[in-house]
Amino acid sequence: MADSGLAPMIGIVEVAALAGVSPATVSRALRGLPGVSVTTRENVARAAESLGYVASPSAAALTTGRTCAIGVLAPWISRWFFSAVIEGAQEVVGEQGYDTLLYPLGANAGPVAKVVVNTRALHKRVDGVLGLNVPLGLEPLSLNDLRIPLVTVGSMLPGVSGVLVDDVEVGYSATTHLMAIGHRRIAFLGRDPDDMYGFTVAADRERGYVKALREQRISVDPALIGVTGFAIEAGEQALMKLWAACGNQLARMPTAVFAVSDEVAMGVIYAARRLSIRIPEDLSVIGVDNHDMSYLFDLTTIGQPVREQGRIAALMLLDHVRTSEPSAPKVVRMNPGLIVRATTGPPRVPIS
Repeated sequence: MADSGLAPMIGIVEVAALAGVSPATVSRALRGLPGVSVTTRENVARAAESLGYVASPSAAALTTGRTCAIGVLAPWISRWFFSAVIEGAQEVVGEQGYDTLLYPLGANAGPVAKVVVNTRALHKRVDGVLGLNVPLGLEPLSLNDLRIPLVTVGSMLPGVSGVLVDDVEVGYSATTHLMAIGHRRIAFLGRDPDDMYGFTVAADRERGYVKALREQRISVDPALIGVTGFAIEAGEQALMKLWAACGNQLARMPTAVFAVSDEVAMGVIYAARRLSIRIPEDLSVIGVDNHDMSYLFDLTTIGQPVREQGRIAALMLLDHVRTSEPSAPKVVRMNPGLIVRATTGPPRVPIS
């Protein structure tokens, strides 16, 4: 028979043969169950290590009821915020010996967003779930029926632990900064085209924008509110559309833009350069997140500790997983902070 070139699979039988015990003893020893002497347990561990044997998580789950895996519900994986939260959570989860399984929501799931979570299958595959910006449009029963711990990031559900920033405060802080340096005609580029799924981040940031304007008795101009979502190219398209609506005349343009995210702000800056609009002399731009690349644009932003949110949420979830008695839900609110760089400045001087 030709050699396939593949290493032979090492199983519990091979470990038992090397250790000189039964497969049942190997199983008990590796799972830490009683009825195995210290010496035998050490012999089995050495045999398993020398053979490179790794216990099957699915097999362990059958006997212990634990999968040693955490599920992550995420609406978008390509967006920086979600990938950064997952990165932070994975640091904690991996250090604790858990695997991470990713499940799509929202736009990733298409029209089946409301039923994407198969709770019967999910609770047998993972010990707990991190829900990133869980949409209000998701069937509540599917979450309540999980029967495993759930911790959210970026959104809050009644009776569920979570980690988040106040997105109304984020929008308010961004707009207040622009008004503090003299701007009064401020655009908000950030309405969410996927609001059918019930994601609240963009809407909450717009609410903060409106609140700040109204406090200063500045009327909200619907013509200065654009639909972008959170993508870079959407920011570019939104500014081009605004420019066309203003008759391609700088004098009719707003003097500042509050972009719903740093990625949208980057798109706005790119489009401004194409239109020979100077940043910030002609147009100030502020974003949200403190994206890893925001410093390259010298972008003023409302920063939030994204990876830290993932780490804290993962620690909270593992605490819930390892606690036999249900614990009271806990909500951790992270503080956003203004980071002033070079993309915001006083409004342009009108051309006389």
